[in-house]
Amino acid sequence: MTEGQAQHLASGKVREIFALDAQTVLLVASDRISVFDVVLPTDIPDKGRVLTGISGFWFARTREIVPNHLLGLRSDGRSSECRRLEMLPLECVVRGYLAGSGWKDYRRSGEIAGHALPPGLVESERLPEPIFTPSTKALVGHDETVDRARGAELVGEERYAELEEVSLALYRFAAAYAAERGILLADTKFELGLDAEGALVLGDELFTPDSSRFWAADGYRPGGPQPSFDKQPVRDWTEGTGWDKAYPGPELPEDVVASTRARYVQAFERLTEIPFDDYLANPEVVLR
Repeated sequence: MTEGQAQHLASGKVREIFALDAQTVLLVASDRISVFDVVLPTDIPDKGRVLTGISGFWFARTREIVPNHLLGLRSDGRSSECRRLEMLPLECVVRGYLAGSGWKDYRRSGEIAGHALPPGLVESERLPEPIFTPSTKALVGHDETVDRARGAELVGEERYAELEEVSLALYRFAAAYAAERGILLADTKFELGLDAEGALVLGDELFTPDSSRFWAADGYRPGGPQPSFDKQPVRDWTEGTGWDKAYPGPELPEDVVASTRARYVQAFERLTEIPFDDYLANPEVVLR
């Protein structure tokens, strides 16, 4: 069944979701880009292919940790055929370094999601151990970080413990893999759901520049923000325009589009060690 014949189920900030049949969905990653929770009017060429290819690469290498939804990649490089899941109401976040909202929480209270941290840590510092800091999935506004008690209320104590174990195992695997290639995995987020038998299955995307904070190890300097392999050029440019971060966002200039595309492609090639042109010619190369 083609995308045109499939039933459209939902639109996300980046992905379109179609039903292929009762058990299978088609996820199509667009080239849309969002900053500060607003989708901008300018696309980043090939961004959707980068996200799909990187996710496929990691899905193929983490099946022994937890099953995932991926059934196959289509020839356009941006479409994934996947098992349909009942997604859980927690976004699973793992932090190995003190950055982003985790840094803000630490500065305010000395802890993140109920994890008490040593005093005196600086921004971007490596944590003594990776920590599981899940959040709610907000339909409107920002996600909210929750502690273990609140998380267990949402999914049950046993399921929460399973999510924590799986999430930390995934993070440690990818962090070690990336470190061997000169990349630090500062933090990441996952989405997990249940299959028809009630088993835990990994869905959505995995270790992409949109779902993870990657830093170059050779430029790592704790004590402030770090350059990352993601949409930082877009964030920086929009911050400098005086935009009020409300819809609609500004059109992006060509140089910002080009530099952002280059960052995404660089992330793909450094993580997978596969030339991006090889992926465009045959997306299944990332599954081998």
